[in-house]
Formats: sequence, structure tokens, C-alpha cells
Amino acid sequence: MTSQHIQIIANTLGLKTKGIENTIALFQDGATIPFIARYRKEATGSLDEVEIAAIHREMKKLEELEKRRETVLKSIEEQGKLTDELRRRIEGTYDPVELEDIYLPYKPKRKTKASVAREKGLEPLAQVIFAQQRNDVDVLAKAYLNEQVASVEEALQGARDIMAEWVNEDEKSRGRVRYAFEKDAIVRSKVARGKEEEAAKYRDYFDYEEVLKKCPSHRLLAIRRGEEEGFLRVVITPADEDAAIGRIEQLHVKNSGRAAMEVKAAIRDSYERLLAPSIETEFRNKSKEKADKEAIEVFAQNLRQLLLAPPLGERRVMGIDPGFRTGCKVVCLDASGNLLHNTTIYPHPPQSDTTTAIKNLQHLAERFQIEAIAVGNGTAGRETLSLCQGIGFSFPVEVFMVNEA
Repeated sequence: MTSQHIQIIANTLGLKTKGIENTIALFQDGATIPFIARYRKEATGSLDEVEIAAIHREMKKLEELEKRRETVLKSIEEQGKLTDELRRRIEGTYDPVELEDIYLPYKPKRKTKASVAREKGLEPLAQVIFAQQRNDVDVLAKAYLNEQVASVEEALQGARDIMAEWVNEDEKSRGRVRYAFEKDAIVRSKVARGKEEEAAKYRDYFDYEEVLKKCPSHRLLAIRRGEEEGFLRVVITPADEDAAIGRIEQLHVKNSGRAAMEVKAAIRDSYERLLAPSIETEFRNKSKEKADKEAIEVFAQNLRQLLLAPPLGERRVMGIDPGFRTGCKVVCLDASGNLLHNTTIYPHPPQSDTTTAIKNLQHLAERFQIEAIAVGNGTAGRETLSLCQGIGFSFPVEVFMVNEA
């Protein structure tokens, strides 16, 4: 991980670079998230498990990006097309989508309509038409008739196929389509033909549409489940596809002549056959990732409430997270589980301030009328349990050891 990587993670997560740098070093040494969170607080700046997990996730994303960058550079270099400017662009991006857009024109392709047209020798015709400086396209096309190209229309169709691929591989064109999806993409679902009875539980989505960015996570995930089970047909498109195509035309159509009409036809074909499906896949993945994240957050909130339910019922509890060097963290909770007080005591080596620790615990127990003490079973757990059991409280206080796992 370079300093640039660390800064990117810091900007993404809003965390300090020093803590991120140390956390990444610990990961590279084989440390786990629970270990780092519990035993390396000084190194991380007391980052919690959630923050450390987020750093790990972003670190893995950047590692994958760097692997992909190496693959892209190697592929283009082997083709003999890697210029200094292209290398700078590839090495300068940290956006996976942008990297793929840059690579797209150089990406090895399976057999496509455009590649077939090139094999027929129609690329020069496409270049002339795309320049839109001559409008006698039929005359131009006749020059390319041969055993493989039987008619003018076939020649023009081949030229349109090639131009459609150029438009699809153009970064600005992809950017404009992506903007159209980001602005007002609509998710639409319809019941699969003949599945009406089987798909009864998805009845709400038999003929449904909603703005994608406003679609709640539970609804989007339900629609996707219906699609995966074969009950629904789902598409994501811009609200106004003609407007999206129009924005691409602004980039490539230079006049209103006959050649421009061919370019327009190629643009529409490119949008419908190549661009829209590609960008739709991007937004399917992004929306799924967002919906999953929101669903996990809801689940985590519900689980948190469940886990924080008082195990002893409505009793006032003191909780102690034991430790040697960093001390024992102490919290006092009321009968509803609300935090009343927190502090740190140091009864164990190296401080060994046992007398003060005992006095503090006695004082807190009396002040907050503590009925039970829960001691974690981690480092210094047994020593802390023994300490608490030996304290002479002025009223009955039960002492338990609890599992920290």
C-alpha cells in the first residue's frame, strides 16, 4: 500500500492516515480484525471493529484495482499500443469504472458484428461516414462490394456496426449514458409469462416501476429475488432513453446530412445493443451492493438491540472489561441498560494500583446501587474476577464472569 492508497482510504472513510497506515501494516503481518481492535489500540488510535473492517474492505478493493491495472497495462503493452499518455492515464486512475472504460477499446474481443464487418474490409467506409464530410454514402458503399459484401445496404450495415462499437468504446459516450442512469434510472418489473400463479408472493411487482435511487433496499432485494427465481422480468433504464441517446448524438453528429443519419442510426444501435446493457449491469451491481449494505445495517441495529437486552432483567449492572497495561474499563448501567458512568481502573501490573481500584469499585457500587458485576473473560479476566469477589461491599452484589466472544 502506497501513501496514495492510504490517503484514498482516509478520504473515503474519514479516518486519520496514521491509524490507517498502522492498521494496514498489522493486516499485512497477519493480524485479524478482533485482535487489532482489542490489543493494538495504541497503534490504530483506538479504532473499533467496524472502522477496522472498513479499512480492510477498502484495502482489498485497492489491491484488486492494482492487480487489474497490471493486467490492463500488460495486455495493451503486448498489443504494442501502450503510449506514454495512455500509461499515465491508466496509472493515474483509482476508479475501477474509469479504468475499464480506458481499457475497453483495447480489450481482446470475441467475434462481434463489428469484427465481422472489419474482416469484410468495411472499416475504411465506416471511417469516411463517421467523419461526415461526404454525403454520397451509397456511392461510397458501392466501392466495397465484393464476394463477402453483396449489397450497398450490407456495406452500410457493416459500417454502422463498426461505428456502433466505436461509440460504445468512447469514454465520453459511456459517461453520458452513465449520467443518465445516475440522474433518474427507473427499475421496472413484470411477471414472467405463464408464472402468474407460481409468483403469487411477488404479486406487488407484477407490473411495477420506481425511481431506482428512491427504491427501498427491502423492495429492491425482493424484486431481485423474484427475478432470480424466474418469476419476474426486471430492467433498469434511464427515465428518458431518447434524451440519453440525444446526449450521445451531441458528441458525434456534426450536421444533418446523409452520413450524419447513418451515424445517428449507429448511435441508437450502440445504445440499445451495447451501451445500455453494459451500464445497466453496472447499476444493477451498484444498487444490489447498496441494498445489501442497508439491509445489513438494519439487521445489525435489530441484533444490537437484542444483544443489549439486559441478561439479568431489570437490574443495575457494573460491567468490567479487564486488562493489564491498559487498565480495566468500567461502566455502570441502570436497570434499562442506559449508561450512567464509565471510568478506568488499574489494579494489575504494571500499575498495580489495587487499593485505589477497590475504593473506586466500592464507591461506584454504592453510588449507583449496583446489583451485579459482569467481568469479561479476556486478558486479566480471572485476576479481575478474583479482585471483585474479594471486595467487601456494604450490600449484596453478585459477581459473574461473562464470555467476550
